[in-house]
Amino acid sequence: MNRFYFFLLLFLGFSIHSGAQVLSKPDHVMQYKKPAEKWLEALPLGNGTLGAMVYGTIGKEHIQLNENSLVTGTPDLVGNYQSLGDLYIETGHQDVSGYQRELDLSKAIHRVTYKHNNIQYTRESFASYPQQAVILLFTASSSGSTTLGIRLSDDRKSTVSITNDQLFFRGALKENGMEYACGLQVVTKGGKMERDDTGINVNKADSVWIILKATTSFRRFSGRDVSRPLPMEEMLQSLKTLQAMPYANLLKSHLNDYVPLFSRVELVLGAPQKIPTDERIRGIKEGATDPSLEALMFQFGRYLLISSSRKGGLPANLQGLWNNMSKPPWYSQYTTNINIEMNYWLAEVTHLPEVHYPLFDWVMNMQKVQKSTKDTVIKTTKGWVSYSTNNIMGGGSGWRIHRVGSAWLSRHFWDHFQFTQDTVFLRDTAYPLIRDVVQFWEDHLVARADGKLITPDGWSPEHGPGKNEGDRNPYPGVSYDQQIVYDLFTNFIRSAKILHVDSNYAAKIAAMREKLLGPQVGRWGQLQEWQDDVDDSTDHHRHLSHLFAVFPGEQVTPVQKPAWAKAAAVSLNARGDDASGWSSAWRISLWARLGAAEKAYYALRSLTYPVVKKEGGRETSGIYPNLFAAYPPFQLDANFGFTAGVAEMLLQSHANEIHLLPALPSAWKEGRIKGLKARGNLIIDIDWKEQSLLQATVQPRYTGKYTIRYGNKSVNFFLQKNKKYKLNNKLQLLP
Repeated sequence: MNRFYFFLLLFLGFSIHSGAQVLSKPDHVMQYKKPAEKWLEALPLGNGTLGAMVYGTIGKEHIQLNENSLVTGTPDLVGNYQSLGDLYIETGHQDVSGYQRELDLSKAIHRVTYKHNNIQYTRESFASYPQQAVILLFTASSSGSTTLGIRLSDDRKSTVSITNDQLFFRGALKENGMEYACGLQVVTKGGKMERDDTGINVNKADSVWIILKATTSFRRFSGRDVSRPLPMEEMLQSLKTLQAMPYANLLKSHLNDYVPLFSRVELVLGAPQKIPTDERIRGIKEGATDPSLEALMFQFGRYLLISSSRKGGLPANLQGLWNNMSKPPWYSQYTTNINIEMNYWLAEVTHLPEVHYPLFDWVMNMQKVQKSTKDTVIKTTKGWVSYSTNNIMGGGSGWRIHRVGSAWLSRHFWDHFQFTQDTVFLRDTAYPLIRDVVQFWEDHLVARADGKLITPDGWSPEHGPGKNEGDRNPYPGVSYDQQIVYDLFTNFIRSAKILHVDSNYAAKIAAMREKLLGPQVGRWGQLQEWQDDVDDSTDHHRHLSHLFAVFPGEQVTPVQKPAWAKAAAVSLNARGDDASGWSSAWRISLWARLGAAEKAYYALRSLTYPVVKKEGGRETSGIYPNLFAAYPPFQLDANFGFTAGVAEMLLQSHANEIHLLPALPSAWKEGRIKGLKARGNLIIDIDWKEQSLLQATVQPRYTGKYTIRYGNKSVNFFLQKNKKYKLNNKLQLLP
């Protein structure tokens, strides 16, 4: 036989046997052919504490800065998240060619390249978590060609101190006295460095790198003790220490930290595009299909959460980490009736459990602060509750008490255990918090005449019956409250059983759970929002609060509770398909849980349309040129919710089974997802072609029994820990 055909047949035989398919590499690069002119065109960098929005301007680079503890509030009053300041680097370049700026999500590196006077100039910047710094490198293809003017400014106009190689400022917020500081170190290879009254000038260097740090006097997660001495000298000394490290070592430290996190999950939906990202977004408006852009947005959500939420720091706020205003919308803090929770829906399923910890730390600190409050509106004898919006210190806005907020937040602790099976975390962290919240609801529920237990003073965010947006009246037995309390009790009962503790108390709570008023189907087939059957089928309110039991809850599923699932679909259809920002993002996961792939995809695609200004200046929902999502205005919850929704379309594991491709839309004919996590701590890879499962790989971290579903078929398996199992579309094990 001809050797060529022999090897060809051998290759084809292997491919058919293994189920392998040749797909493009993932799309991980956001790219642009011109600098940002507006803040919502700049590209974000972050290390969980320090944020930078990089404009890529040619003659005068502009980088807007944030430090995420710089907030004007107190433990009793919410206040506003603040911008820190700005860094400007003057190059003097005007006429350039071949301009390109990009953000490589796989490495968390921003680059700008162009030619000026036949010399190639390159800028590289990243936010390092290990070094707690933003680092920028300026190089040129010809030695002695890097000349810069470096300027630093404080948003509150405090004086900038200038030394031979450092710029820094310090100040204090007038609202609460919080002190803050920002400083930078300039390091050069070759050339000459000198200072003037405005900053530091570098002349004819081979390369220049700038190391920037910031700090505040805020003491994290210490209850009401929120102040510490400003660590100004420590910051400046740290800059000197980093000055001695070669740039290559700084970059290596960053990559060694970031890449292992990001690279755990890979999504391929079509070939990467060389078209600039802003042009791809405009193409969606003109009717283009771009699955690879949807994959890019999926990974952008993961990038944003890694960049704005790292261990030891604060959780991602309403704008993640990035803000250029002194009075941002809704304070740019934490709203607990959907937004902060949506920020973290992606954490476990997209294999980023580490980034969940700042939320846990903040919730546990909230618990301390609310238990010691003097505010009689939210003070409790058992457990704790809070207002709907709160700041980094636990201070509330005073707008709408949100009694079930602590119960909803406790679900994240349970989710972390479900995905990791970390019994130490369950015993020492999750269980005490969940039990504490259970004690509040044990006392707070009341019995109706028929014996059903209801919440006496509920709220269905953010309205009342009859399209009444401003309704602040309490309503007993609202579905939102009932579903969250059911979820709380269920998670407590499961936790107690796993830990072999509190059996008598768990039995009592189980008996109370059985008496809870459950989901009700109303007169037009809907899942009722209110205790009484008063739902309006023409109400298109943005909130979907009465569907919590579908997602992120687990009470309503098509397989186990088909009647309730059908009613939930009626309610969701009645709310309408056209929504905004986070509301569209929630719809993705809701429709995915209900198995409605095309409905889920419609909601997903609506978030890829460009934001445009309507008459009167109001913006539409969608995404800005830098892929930030608009409610409007700008909020990152929809970015995070988008990513969680894509994961939910491809993998579900909430109904005591691992469901492969539960809501695969026709637009994704073929693709691959690698590295998603399922409850029970399993790693799942899925390949599909012609909208059908080609092959799945399942790797459990624990030996045990698992049920796997694809379509209408489910199969029980006994799997050994750390072993990889391959399945075909009939759920048969492959060799």
